[in-house]
Amino acid sequence: MTLLPDLATARAARFAYRQGLSAPTAGVAPGFTQCNMISLPKDWAWDFLLYAQRNPKPCPVLDVTDPGSHVTALAEGADLRTDIPAYRIWRDGVLSEEVIDATAHWAEHPDLVTFLIGCSFTFETPLQQAGIAVRHIDQGCNVPMYLTNRACRPAGRLHGQMVVSMRPIPADRVAEAAMISGRTPAVHGAPVHIGAPEALGIADLSRPDFGDPVEVRAGEIPVFWACGVTPQAAVMASKPPFAITHAPGYMFVTDIPDTRWQV
Repeated sequence: MTLLPDLATARAARFAYRQGLSAPTAGVAPGFTQCNMISLPKDWAWDFLLYAQRNPKPCPVLDVTDPGSHVTALAEGADLRTDIPAYRIWRDGVLSEEVIDATAHWAEHPDLVTFLIGCSFTFETPLQQAGIAVRHIDQGCNVPMYLTNRACRPAGRLHGQMVVSMRPIPADRVAEAAMISGRTPAVHGAPVHIGAPEALGIADLSRPDFGDPVEVRAGEIPVFWACGVTPQAAVMASKPPFAITHAPGYMFVTDIPDTRWQV
């Protein structure tokens, strides 16, 4: 019999973030789905929905709100304006500030449509259960993320490059890690690239574009998964007039067990 994780841990995490705690969420509320977030004015929502449909690996949509709404079916009683540990505010494609409470910024555009996107943190628990270490959790830091040379398929006014997250995996366990993550296609699924970071246009693993660098040890191979920070790369490239996103690695913790997405 599979035991469900304790829902109180997910709700306690969101309460702490609502009270002002700000920290990366890798390893928080194990067993519960975490989400990337992007909120855009209604005028841009169709473009983004089409962008996500055309780029399902980096942008797997788990929920879409009604215009102006700050609630989601993925977490009862949650407030998307306050329950993420850090937000980014974008104006004309430029990062203008990071905040821990986005309520005032949300009020600037009462028609915001919010997309919650699957996160690779969801398959980290089964990786650990299989005895495959997750380095950024072990090191107590944020996951390293890199802007690649792989262009996403454009949609309407949106275009940009794919972002990937990286985890060092022992060479003899790469196939197993790919199989485990591949069981959850709704949260990025199997890796998009294995080894040879230069093939993705990544010149130096020690200098991620987002998050923190992690140690890659002898006998390990860098494995890359599509990342839900890809919408932020689209914001930077496409320059919508306004957007709110999570800060990379600072995710929305839902009430949904990770097992919901397994196939």
